[in-house]
Amino acid sequence: MRLNPFAGAYLTDPAGVWARLLDDGGGVHHDEELGLWLITRHADVRRALADARSFGNALTLAPVYDVCPEALALVVQIDAPPTTAAADPPVHPRTRRALRVTFANTPERVEQRYGRIVRRRVDELVSRLAARAGDEVDLVTEFTAELPLLVLLDILGVPARDVPRIRAWADGQIALIWGRPDPAEQVRLAGGLLEFWRYCQDLVRRRLDGGGDDYVSELLAYRHGDDEVLTTAEVSSIVFNLLVAGHETTAGLLAHALERALSEPDRWRSFAEHPERVPAFLTETLRFAPAIDGWLRVTNRPVTLGGVTIPAGARCLLLIGAANRDPAAFRHPDRFDPDRPDAHDHLSFGHGPHFCIGAALARLEAGTALARLAAALPDLRPARGDLRVFRPNLAFRAHRSLPVTVAAAVPSGHRPAA
Repeated sequence: MRLNPFAGAYLTDPAGVWARLLDDGGGVHHDEELGLWLITRHADVRRALADARSFGNALTLAPVYDVCPEALALVVQIDAPPTTAAADPPVHPRTRRALRVTFANTPERVEQRYGRIVRRRVDELVSRLAARAGDEVDLVTEFTAELPLLVLLDILGVPARDVPRIRAWADGQIALIWGRPDPAEQVRLAGGLLEFWRYCQDLVRRRLDGGGDDYVSELLAYRHGDDEVLTTAEVSSIVFNLLVAGHETTAGLLAHALERALSEPDRWRSFAEHPERVPAFLTETLRFAPAIDGWLRVTNRPVTLGGVTIPAGARCLLLIGAANRDPAAFRHPDRFDPDRPDAHDHLSFGHGPHFCIGAALARLEAGTALARLAAALPDLRPARGDLRVFRPNLAFRAHRSLPVTVAAAVPSGHRPAA
């Protein structure tokens, strides 16, 4: 079975490809051109995410193509130790413990620590959009990509003036690892990634003297000068990963949610009157259109799934998007239904030891953004046609743009409480 994530139907609506993969045999296929084993069924993807002994993370952040020598020479200078997505035991349990202790990861802690930051940033961006009445605006550049990054920079204590280059570096990392750039573009992206790593190292070095009240300072305080707890290089690596995963995934969730909501004007307007409907809508969005619809693992030993044996040392693409549409796990899986009782079984935040540490923050950001944007701009509407045009990528399903027409804002005194 062939999968082409870089062209054709997969860039507009991958669900048809997922359905064919699910229907064909045991849901496990080897793609010769990609050099990957494709795992599609919900039970198998869930098992692979949970079974760190059989499915390792060592190659999770390694490109799936042969990097040209010039780009490789730049990449090898990035000496970031594995800490999160690419880490296996015994490193991962230790670094994960540091994240659990220092980063708010439950709805209650997230609201307590980050709620005010999120609401302030949402209101700033909503006000900026409301001032553009009558204009055509791209919600990706003006809202969905902006909000999570601003929130994260506030948490990390990074100046807002650095937003453009951090966004460019993060987009570049995703394109370099999970895209298929030509050699010249590989060199450009690899150079940016090296700059990004050095930026994170400098950020940590500036906090070493202590006294700060941001998250980087908190991580350094947690290590208490003990390399057995965390090294300073590991702190830099955690920051490096947060600045990509911490905003790209939330930006994707928010863009997918806006696309779904704006395609049905009555639903969009209902969020202004009934913001309590937003959480269930977001959960179904996570299932139906995950921001990360594929993730990489490598087998540490032979594994048999659905009657198919995957050899040791094989790179596997866990197709989360397909697993979330598996009829064995979800009734009427291709129907978008915020009221479905099985929506919480989605795998869009992962499962097991690598479950997304920022899931609660992502939900708070996206939920606040949808409710407050709908309250302020209930007549916001797509500027033209189909909004589902995505960047070519193996893992991140990111909108190229979300063009909308901004209608007049509702006066703040007339808005429902969000």
